[in-house]
Amino acid sequence: MSPTLAPEATAHRAELQSILDDMVAAGMTGMTLRIRDEHGDWTAAAGRAALDGDALPPIDGSVRIGSNTKTFVATIVLALVAEGRIELDAPVSRMLPEFGIDERITVRMLLQHTSGVFNHTGEYTVDGPEFAVPSPPMGKVWVDSLTTSHTAAELARVSLSKPLRFVPGTAWSYSNTNYVILRLLVEKITGHPLADELRRVVSGPLGLTRTVQPTDEPDIAEPYAHAYYRYDDDGVERTIDVSRHDPSWVSSGGDMISTTADLQTFITALVSGGLVPAAQFAEMTRAHETPIPETGYGLGLFVQDLGEHGTVFSHNGGMAGHAALMYATAGARRVLTASINYVDDPAMTIAPVFQQGQQRLFDAMFRRP
Repeated sequence: MSPTLAPEATAHRAELQSILDDMVAAGMTGMTLRIRDEHGDWTAAAGRAALDGDALPPIDGSVRIGSNTKTFVATIVLALVAEGRIELDAPVSRMLPEFGIDERITVRMLLQHTSGVFNHTGEYTVDGPEFAVPSPPMGKVWVDSLTTSHTAAELARVSLSKPLRFVPGTAWSYSNTNYVILRLLVEKITGHPLADELRRVVSGPLGLTRTVQPTDEPDIAEPYAHAYYRYDDDGVERTIDVSRHDPSWVSSGGDMISTTADLQTFITALVSGGLVPAAQFAEMTRAHETPIPETGYGLGLFVQDLGEHGTVFSHNGGMAGHAALMYATAGARRVLTASINYVDDPAMTIAPVFQQGQQRLFDAMFRRP
């Protein structure tokens, strides 16, 4: 028989369910949530797995995790640092001389988004957006490229041909290309595909059977909630299922697939010291200031100091109709992971719902006694 929950735990879980329900009512297609706290583990779901059905999104369904990929890549890089195979403050050009990378850019700068490297999936400047490859904000252009494969080397070269955003190390600007270059670095140093290093460093030791780094493989393992994209096709509004597509346009900036259970296992092990040694985890969590209130960025992790409520380590990511959240307090006393399926579009009209709901979940989970 399951133990009876304390009244405050019952009320807290009802509050979390209400937030999911509100996010669905505001426009999200579906959501699942997984938490671990002092009262144990709990999961919830709301909405639909598909636009043409009534079934809830599957608990532990596969989801494209977007930029949560960066935390996995950073973990692999820091494991290689601990093994003495990569130096954090060494110029990347020494290890990848064939790409003409500015000699001032270090491994740390790539991990922390302080390199100034152009973001191939879109830079937003006073002159408007600029894209190096077809990306979701481009509408039909991106839809027409859904089966097009890109290599990491191609993405790196096209971005490195653009001027740096700023002098390396002097500012912060989020760039998917930083993590594409890190992929090239890992593969150069180890002689193995990134997916092999993922299995060696993370998935194998933790038993993550549903976490994959697909490169250009379009498939996603069942069960999963469906991802959708809405765009204008010569004056006709179309909505298509993009659950299956070639993710190589973003590469290791955001191409991985996982589940809320695997994400929980991963972030718990990471913040508890089970994946990288203490010295490397300290580097990972030493944060650089960002434009995001109360939030710094370490090496593949966001770091939020909540004062009396402690420190929260996190990442999140969206991937054209799929998104995932991943949060844990220091020591993994409280952990929250979530998956989201929705209808994306070039204007990112669902973004306010995502951001507001994400903040409500965060506050309800981590800003409480």
